Amino acid sequence: MAKIIHSMIRVLDLERSLGFYADVLGLHPAHRLDFPDFALVYLRNAENDCEIELTLNKGQVEPYTHGSGYGHVAVVVEDAAATREALVARGYEPAPVKEFKRGDELLARYFFIQDPDGYKIEMLERHGHYQ
Repeated sequence: MAKIIHSMIRVLDLERSLGFYADVLGLHPAHRLDFPDFALVYLRNAENDCEIELTLNKGQVEPYTHGSGYGHVAVVVEDAAATREALVARGYEPAPVKEFKRGDELLARYFFIQDPDGYKIEMLERHGHYQ
């Protein structure tokens, strides 16, 4: 069977992105590979088997386009509202908390935040399918 091990995103400012992922998601470098033209940094924390790979293409100055195919990376948190408020207090601008329901049944409570390169991250409250 296949096992997902990482998802890669391209970044313009590696240090800024490392700071964002550490501060917002508690992800820190687990492995780094530096080459003359690019660098790869794999981020994780104790909660994760899967990593986010930040790719810095050295010399890239124009922001990357995300096209119409990219969606988001999702993470689970204990309390969406409290997590959002903590991020606001630290100067971030997450979207409002929303609820996804089927009738009266709560399926998900979540909000989105964007990283420094505009990639969307869905922050889902631990509930039901989202564990």
